[in-house]
Amino acid sequence: MDAFSGRTRSTVAALAVGAVLAVGPRTVANLLRALGLADDPGFAAFHRVLNRNRWSGLKLARTLLNALVNAFVPDGPIVIGVDHTFERRRGARVRPASHCFDSVRSSTEQTVTSRGLRWMTAMLLVEVPFAGRIWGLPVLSALVPSRAWCEAQGRHYRPTTVWARGILLRLHRWLPDRLLVAVMDGEFAALTLLDAVSPHMVAITRLRLDARLFDPPPDPPLTLRQIMKGARQPSLRARLTDKVTVWHRAAQPSRTRWRPGGWIDYASGTALWHHQGKPIVPILWVMVRYPDGRRDPEAFLCTDLSMSPRTVLEWFNRRWAMETTYEESRAHLGIETQRQWADPAVFRTAPLLFGLYSLITLYVHQNAGRLALSPRRAIWYPKPAPTFADALARLRQHLWFEQAAMSPAEGDMLRSPPSFLRRLVDVACYAP
Repeated sequence: MDAFSGRTRSTVAALAVGAVLAVGPRTVANLLRALGLADDPGFAAFHRVLNRNRWSGLKLARTLLNALVNAFVPDGPIVIGVDHTFERRRGARVRPASHCFDSVRSSTEQTVTSRGLRWMTAMLLVEVPFAGRIWGLPVLSALVPSRAWCEAQGRHYRPTTVWARGILLRLHRWLPDRLLVAVMDGEFAALTLLDAVSPHMVAITRLRLDARLFDPPPDPPLTLRQIMKGARQPSLRARLTDKVTVWHRAAQPSRTRWRPGGWIDYASGTALWHHQGKPIVPILWVMVRYPDGRRDPEAFLCTDLSMSPRTVLEWFNRRWAMETTYEESRAHLGIETQRQWADPAVFRTAPLLFGLYSLITLYVHQNAGRLALSPRRAIWYPKPAPTFADALARLRQHLWFEQAAMSPAEGDMLRSPPSFLRRLVDVACYAP
């Protein structure tokens, strides 16, 4: 809360609690109704936090990152996932929005574009003890404006790879003494990006099967071309059917403690990845094929040549937790339901809601014993471990019952709410 002035801290804290308790759209009006402040004449102060007040979102992100690292990764490598998501927003006053590729609504037969905002998000990929699985905890989000909006505002347009480079280098400045492992999808497998971040951290991404791979240059080089790279290696696609390729069988890394993964065959090697006009990056490549044929062969790269291939696969497998975070943020925290018109509010609201996801997880983790978190089960649904919906509902129950258990004016203590009240609160806490 050091990012806010003393007069604003109480207002910000009220908005955070209202965002947890609110059901439905995360508008400021809905947050005030959840807090019982619908008739408060000072409602404009809550709107000013988003659309007018001066405060640093980067300072908030750095504080949140340090708290999450101390709680979940006090030592060892820190795995950071970087990806972007699409926030569908309508309205002519949402000026940074534009028509972008909508991967959810698109298919192999038809490409769909939707109007909205594209957010670049860096998440801490860690195992949450009370859930027993890897979660993606957002720590830093940035809006990636379209080229048309940048031209209208007189700003320089930057593609997603440039935004990813800026985010990763900033995280390195915030945690200079820790090993950072950046896990990204194939869209970020750009030589300029890998060359910029590889001196500071380890990068793991997908790799094309037809990538141009070369041997290290001979010593001494025989020709001028061999000063930078040696002979070209066979493509990974050719290695799939080459009988010389050595395959190793292993169990696929599991995303949970209670669900085993399938079997995979993998092969690995080192090479120099080069494309005409781009920097040369030394990589460790790992190629995977699936014996049961459930998926097509895949290839991955790591900028640390000494890394174990199985460690590369295990760390990349954590990236799938980011998709769960995006979906749960939409379902339970109201992403895409805001109605702000002012540009500062548009730029601030979604990162705050993403950060609220991490803040709720951190609070439930630190108070797991007192909250006694358990999954919401039914006779037909033997849920093995809590999810984010359970963590959010338990925090809501804690906040609601804390108010219900307060002593009334007569002095009588309400010891235990009736069963029907518990069911009513349970329904309200699990509402989307």
